[in-house]
Amino acid sequence: MAIARQVLCLSAFLSLPLAGRAEPIRYSVAEEAESGSLVGKLAEDAGLTPAQLSARRARLVSEDGRQHFRLDGGSGRLVVAGRLDREELCGQAGTCMLPFELLLANPLQFFRVEVAVEDINDHSPVFPVERVTFKILETSEPGSRFPLEEAQDLDIGSNNIQTYSISPKNKYFSVFYGARLTGKKYLELVLEKALDREEQAEMSFSVIAVDGGSPPRSGTSELNVVVLDVNDNAPIFIEEEFMGKVLENMPEGSVVLKVLATDQDAGVNGDISYQLRQAMGQSDSSFVIDPITGEIKLRRPLDFEAAETH
Repeated sequence: MAIARQVLCLSAFLSLPLAGRAEPIRYSVAEEAESGSLVGKLAEDAGLTPAQLSARRARLVSEDGRQHFRLDGGSGRLVVAGRLDREELCGQAGTCMLPFELLLANPLQFFRVEVAVEDINDHSPVFPVERVTFKILETSEPGSRFPLEEAQDLDIGSNNIQTYSISPKNKYFSVFYGARLTGKKYLELVLEKALDREEQAEMSFSVIAVDGGSPPRSGTSELNVVVLDVNDNAPIFIEEEFMGKVLENMPEGSVVLKVLATDQDAGVNGDISYQLRQAMGQSDSSFVIDPITGEIKLRRPLDFEAAETH
């Protein structure tokens, strides 16, 4: 008789509906939905009536104790309890699932419920810095690539950054946005046409990141390119031939002529110094040139009669 009573007690225990469905009841809701927004008809989906929820003291129980949703006792509907920020709840995770249980007493029963928080395009792309300066040699070959820092977008999927462009468009540069074998994205500035510092020494344009939301959001960073000079220009005299006249009684140190040359290069590459080259067979010139100013001066007084006898 003792064994029979144990079997009867065990059978009665197993008959209690401690668990509801094997599969959880699943819903989805957009983040930022207003408080009170409908998530789903929870009572109906659990096979219950609103009256049964009330009679059996239904309540929602979450693992972390936070109540993101509430049960409307009159209708049996599940609604949003407060603002849902997907990025705050789940960061950059591909899915954002909030699990909890619908718990009923008398008799004890529970249903597993999962609500997926769907991303909306509520963030714009943001670059790490608002303005970047690049210094690029004018001898850089077309096709040269220069790494740029990507913008960041807290949204995921299609609401994340999809394309980059530059504005206004120019003939020298474009941007390339790609992915490495590891899947990591990268952004590069691509040189499309050879640079010439003498033609354009500096240029500015915007790099624009655009996400795939509807409507799309964008972020901008200003890019300033400084073209670095190389010594690719020779000095050029402003005249092909300079002519000067000297009186024989002019004192030593007199300026008899000034020459001038220009160089389109910048910095030290554009600095010019002057020097005189001795004529063939002449060992000691009567003239000297200032290497900085280009002024040609007498080293000693001239003797016209002595010059004629030679």
